[in-house]
Amino acid sequence: MVTIKKFEDLIIWQDSKSLTLSIYEYFRNIKDFGLKDQIQRAAVSVMNNIAEGFERETDAEFIRFLFIAKASCGEVRSILYLSENLGYINSKDSQKLIIQTKRLSGSIFNFISYLKVK
Repeated sequence: MVTIKKFEDLIIWQDSKSLTLSIYEYFRNIKDFGLKDQIQRAAVSVMNNIAEGFERETDAEFIRFLFIAKASCGEVRSILYLSENLGYINSKDSQKLIIQTKRLSGSIFNFISYLKVK
């Protein structure tokens, strides 16, 4: 088994960083600054909670932060649905990002499950 020594090595953190960069790219020109700020903050929250949880002393604390990251991922997905309905992002791009958030949420959940039985 591989020992992970830093959060940057976690696939879930790498995937959350990729999601965050995608959100910033797709919402770059959106003029609805409240919605734009909210989705960007939620995306950043996913990756930052994974990082912060990793840096905590116990698996229990890490798990708590992973649940927060998973919840933020759901928030991103919810805003994506709204953004598509408002015409801020086209359906194809929205669905691509929604799939990305669903995969990431699943991966975070699987990692939580692993940590619980470790």
